[in-house]
Amino acid sequence: MEERVSRRGFVVLGAILIQLSLGAIYAWSVFTPALRDAGWSKTETQIVFATGLATFAVVMVFAGRSLGRLGPQRLAIAGGLTLGLGYAIGSIGGGTNFWIVLVGIGLVGGAGIGLAYVVPIAVGMRWFPDRKGMITGLAVAGFGFGALGWIKIAGSWGDLIESIGLGSTFLAYGIAFAVLILTGSLWMRLPPKGWLPAGFVPEEAAGRGGENFTAREMMRTPQFHLISITFAVSAGAGLMAIGLMKLYPVEALTASGVDSVEASAIAGTAMAVFFSLANGIGRIVWGTLSDALGRKRSVVAMAATQGVFLAAFIPMASNEYTLYLAAALIGFNFGGNFALFPSFTADEFGDGSVGQNYPWVFLSYGAGGIVFPILGGVLGDMGNFPLAFAIVSGACLVGAAASALVFPPRHAEATKPFSVEGFVHNAHMFEREQRAAH
Repeated sequence: MEERVSRRGFVVLGAILIQLSLGAIYAWSVFTPALRDAGWSKTETQIVFATGLATFAVVMVFAGRSLGRLGPQRLAIAGGLTLGLGYAIGSIGGGTNFWIVLVGIGLVGGAGIGLAYVVPIAVGMRWFPDRKGMITGLAVAGFGFGALGWIKIAGSWGDLIESIGLGSTFLAYGIAFAVLILTGSLWMRLPPKGWLPAGFVPEEAAGRGGENFTAREMMRTPQFHLISITFAVSAGAGLMAIGLMKLYPVEALTASGVDSVEASAIAGTAMAVFFSLANGIGRIVWGTLSDALGRKRSVVAMAATQGVFLAAFIPMASNEYTLYLAAALIGFNFGGNFALFPSFTADEFGDGSVGQNYPWVFLSYGAGGIVFPILGGVLGDMGNFPLAFAIVSGACLVGAAASALVFPPRHAEATKPFSVEGFVHNAHMFEREQRAAH
């Protein structure tokens, strides 16, 4: 038993090492000034970033389907080597050739992230079925904090770009990512079949759902679509806030009489410090909190409060200190998405199939990340940033209502055509079973 507990601790360490490296995708902004100095347009810098995100999401679906066949350790190793190779390719020619960087970091690097991302989540949940929220929160917190670390090492802390150049920085990062992920992969093994922590009663044995669904079965249930709607609007709203976290506050602060240079510095601090740190902390806190409150309640609470915070951001953006508070609150909830939705997916569609199922849910993150940031940009060009925040505020409240309707599905639902009457009937049946169980 002590060996099993010890191994669980190493699984946490391995998960964090892997996710620290995968957070490289959110560190892209540290490279863009040097690329602009090398003659790149703003659009070109964003094309590489968008390509990396899109490739990450698409390859993650393939990785989930391959998890059972290849095993988590091989998949993590493949992800680490692919990510490292992508940055090594990007370093060719000094790291300033658009097409080389697009292929290397955007396509190959994005594929590496997609291959490895689901591994620590799936393995962690199998080792910690009693603390799914906590282990997911710790793993994805590495993703959030990793981005901040890689930004600082390349910039103000390590000054790598200035001292060794962009190409050498890409190469050094590629080697570091590969080493960290390969090290973390040492512990990416599933527990023995049937193993459970002492005293833990799995969901299905307790009469609370927990059936394992295939991806095809999952996508036939209304629960999948309700969860996806919430993830799309909650994550999409946060991504829009990231994109506008500097533009709108600068406008609001200058309108209130703050000097434009000072306003730019204040808005930068709100994003780089308050939003970023709260984003990482929120992943751990929401994940751990959900183990006590329950995933559904936590998702509803997170989405609902995010709707309130986004509405409050409109007046709070015009004052330095209320801006810092609003940025921290929105960042805290944004981070919670990545801890709650993997474990929510596992709760509804089975721990054993979360590696195959969560990538399909994660595609809604990509959809929200396209729709809402573009909406914010269009309304910003029209001079109406407040309307953008009002719209995503309402969308988050709709998402909270959608998740409130979710209850554990049964396989019978995946084989029958959807009907509102059937869904309501099954929901009432579930409530009666819950009351009887307690």
